[in-house]
Amino acid sequence: MTRHIPLQGVENFRDFGDYAAGEGRLKKGVLFRAAHQAEATDADLEALAALGIVTLVDLRRPNERERSHSRRWTGFAAQVIDNEMGATGPDPWLEFIGSAELTEASVHTYMDEYYRRLPFKERHIDLFRRFFLALAEAKGPALIHCAAGKDRTGVLAALTHHIAGVGDDDVIDDYLLTNDPGRFDRRGHVFMDHIQEATGRRPSEAAMRAAMGVEARYLAAAFEVIKDQHGGLDGYLERAVGLDAATREKVRAHILL
Repeated sequence: MTRHIPLQGVENFRDFGDYAAGEGRLKKGVLFRAAHQAEATDADLEALAALGIVTLVDLRRPNERERSHSRRWTGFAAQVIDNEMGATGPDPWLEFIGSAELTEASVHTYMDEYYRRLPFKERHIDLFRRFFLALAEAKGPALIHCAAGKDRTGVLAALTHHIAGVGDDDVIDDYLLTNDPGRFDRRGHVFMDHIQEATGRRPSEAAMRAAMGVEARYLAAAFEVIKDQHGGLDGYLERAVGLDAATREKVRAHILL
């Protein structure tokens, strides 16, 4: 099946439901993931409105939201989950592109380290918890997104799949759908232009693809650190994110057929 939902100004938009999950199956049309919606066209907003989204999780830092304001559809009434944590202090990505040699290897190194920190950021844990609590209320479809819809969004989608009982291969396959050649072709030059404007240096095409894409080892690195600190994803979800077994069961009841 085609999971990407083509929109004009919203990249990496897709349904991450409709996977086998244990003895059941994830529903289609309940779990969506994407990049930001700052460049959404009016037609995009109409398409988003038709999905009936009632929960929208914006995983971006405050400075990212300020830089790229989300567009909303007419009659927008979804619960928006975001926070102001990280409003002060440096942005790690901006620090990296401003100081590092922009090569494919340097991007891979940055991403490896970033994924080891990502699950334990207080800001992310707060957003993850509130997302799952919203799902447990079973109000309707949800959309999760960050800036590019790949890293923070990818980890949260993978945790959702784990709660549902989606198999490891499907979790990774869904995560890797971010590596869409069409998206690289459409947005690669824009990405490189932005980097050049911000730093005075233009990254190579290989560095661009590394920065815009994902690698299976990134998600594996995040899960490895989670295992080291909490014994596994269930321990992390219970002790770090704060989801007891009853809440996880409510989440499953909402997203599974």
